[in-house]
Amino acid sequence: MRHAVETSLGGGYRSAFRGRGMEFDQVVKYAFGDDVRDIDWNVTARLGEPYRKKFIEEREVTVLLVFEDSPSLQFGSGSVTRREALLELAGLLLLLASVNRDRIGLAHLRPSGAELTPPVNGRGPIHHLAARLFAAEPPPLTAASASLSPLNLSALTALAPRHTIVVWLSDHPARPVPEGWSAFIRRNTVLGLRVDDPWDRAYPESASVLTAYDPLTGRLVSLGRGHAERVAHARWREARDASFATWFPDPFGRHVVGTDENRLDSLVRFFRRRETR
Repeated sequence: MRHAVETSLGGGYRSAFRGRGMEFDQVVKYAFGDDVRDIDWNVTARLGEPYRKKFIEEREVTVLLVFEDSPSLQFGSGSVTRREALLELAGLLLLLASVNRDRIGLAHLRPSGAELTPPVNGRGPIHHLAARLFAAEPPPLTAASASLSPLNLSALTALAPRHTIVVWLSDHPARPVPEGWSAFIRRNTVLGLRVDDPWDRAYPESASVLTAYDPLTGRLVSLGRGHAERVAHARWREARDASFATWFPDPFGRHVVGTDENRLDSLVRFFRRRETR
């Protein structure tokens, strides 16, 4: 995984998280491929040829991973559960921050409460942070732990400075946005990564009725092949997609990764899509 990050996503000091710099440096001639948003129209009009503003790129950014460890992550219709796929994504992002010498913190949200780790830098502390996340036991499959504790945005805000890159890792069920969310996404750059099982994307095809055990209710549930079940699944999927878009309104700031696809390739596509926006 480390080799994959260093060859596919790594760079000298330029992080895949990073965008345009904030500090003005100088005005230079516009060249093909430069961002047209940086054109200085006053200088362009005065000199008769296009010039753009050049900004100093920050050498270090602060990244905050928010890992929502809900019981629903433990579902998997194939060989990989949602939780295993999400942990792999978290590992890739932690190693990416380590390679690019960024500061990274972790908010591990669980039904029993949140474990907040302030941002650290350096390969040793970041690898230790990853080891702690991977070693954490999944939440128990009981009715008492069916949902996460109420989200405390104030605690997340206090964990990282302004303009932090917040990467939200979850299966993102349909739910209303918490109070203060609009201010939170204005204060930071918030990216949403959702993990989907193939059964999330399409109602399972089967020649017979599928029977599954629901650990939260302690009973067997039959998944029929009728029209009503498929309509209900489609409505659930539409509500989930609409909620995901409400939480992360920037279409270049949200991404869905399937448990049946290569997580590294999907992450590379996401960052490249943001760069070519």
